[in-house]
Amino acid sequence: MRVILETLLSLLTRGEDAVLATVVSARGSTPRGTRSQLLAGREGLLAGTIGGGPGEAQALLLAAELLEEKRSALRRLELRHGGELDSVCGGEQTVLLQFVSHTGKAWAAFAREVLARLESRRGGWIALAADRAPALLEEGPAAWDGERLVFPLPVGERVVVFGGGHCALALVPVLRSVGFRVVVFDNRAEFSSPARFPEAEAAVCGDYTRIADGLELTAEDYAVVMTSGHRHDFEVEEQLLRRPLAYVGVMGSRTKTAYVNGRLREAGIPEEAIRRVRTPIGTAIKAVTPEEIAVSIAGELIYERALRREAAGTAEHGCPSHL
Repeated sequence: MRVILETLLSLLTRGEDAVLATVVSARGSTPRGTRSQLLAGREGLLAGTIGGGPGEAQALLLAAELLEEKRSALRRLELRHGGELDSVCGGEQTVLLQFVSHTGKAWAAFAREVLARLESRRGGWIALAADRAPALLEEGPAAWDGERLVFPLPVGERVVVFGGGHCALALVPVLRSVGFRVVVFDNRAEFSSPARFPEAEAAVCGDYTRIADGLELTAEDYAVVMTSGHRHDFEVEEQLLRRPLAYVGVMGSRTKTAYVNGRLREAGIPEEAIRRVRTPIGTAIKAVTPEEIAVSIAGELIYERALRREAAGTAEHGCPSHL
């Protein structure tokens, strides 16, 4: 959403109109789910995607027509094999296509406010409808009533990476590219500098034995532990496992895991909490290099995020080939 709104503001500043296409409902297998978006202008697709393929191509054709007619519309795209769009997914997307005029002020003000909230990580709810200006609400719930879509502002889940070594260096940009906010924490200044991690939300140099002095953790945070040694892993895990977190994953060998787990038990950490730790971290793809390890970890975090969103009722659903 950030890129879409930044692009929209730039377009409006140049005196050009646009069409924002938002999937307001999805049934069956579709390439992207509810709330996926794209922005189209005179030159076609400018930012975002609702899944590519024939469905998106049709949405772009409709956007071009609406730009000429200066109006909004609601359109159902049937993604059946051999159907109108000849798609293999087999589901359908209902897409809200909103004409955005450069002469009005409502969209520019809305975009600026949403971007400001994203920057400050303040929550909120977005309301979109074909026949009225966009709105930013303080409360939900998420809903589509046939005329208006309400959904939470995608502030983004946060991953705290403990350890700023070569694996973290590869991991941070990958996590950022798939929508996670990332913070790096290391006890060495040279491994926790903002210059080393330009794509991180923050880089914190602190004492591993006193994480709270430099960083406030929440129950929604994902923690990835890849420090420079057994002792530091224990120091970090001992604190993480005394509080609720969305996810705790640790990089290390079986020997390292056994050593750290033994010390955690000696420190009074319950067995149930120790079993929550995902170690070795990452999906089993036989990763070896830092770049491969980064992909493996990102894959696991994407999966865990999807499970949590599904449990909260805010998940997107994709075509089987995208899962």
